[in-house]
Amino acid sequence: MYQRKTPEDLECGITIAMKVFGAKWKPCLLDAIQRGFRRPSEMHREIKGATPRVLDMQLRELEASGIVEKCQSTGFPLYTEYTLTDVGRSIMPVIDRMNEWGLGYKELLGEQSLQSISL
Repeated sequence: MYQRKTPEDLECGITIAMKVFGAKWKPCLLDAIQRGFRRPSEMHREIKGATPRVLDMQLRELEASGIVEKCQSTGFPLYTEYTLTDVGRSIMPVIDRMNEWGLGYKELLGEQSLQSISL
């Protein structure tokens, strides 16, 4: 298991929030789940630019953090769905606000400037 060489400041709320939902695609996954995309295959199609492997890894991390809950069917065909937990729903105002800010920022800068920024 990976061991950090420098200690993290777990007294800082921003550090904690970034650990839980600050990865590149986690906010997009949470937004997709809130909008009704529950199955991993739906999220893979909805979130362009992310590989299915990375999305699946980040879904597992969100599940381990208690942000989303994984539900597997018992019938045929087998499928998996993710839903937000109460903690996950409490994050959504932050994700919604990030979305609003980003859309406003897009208009301010223009698409050309945004394409030059790498994630």
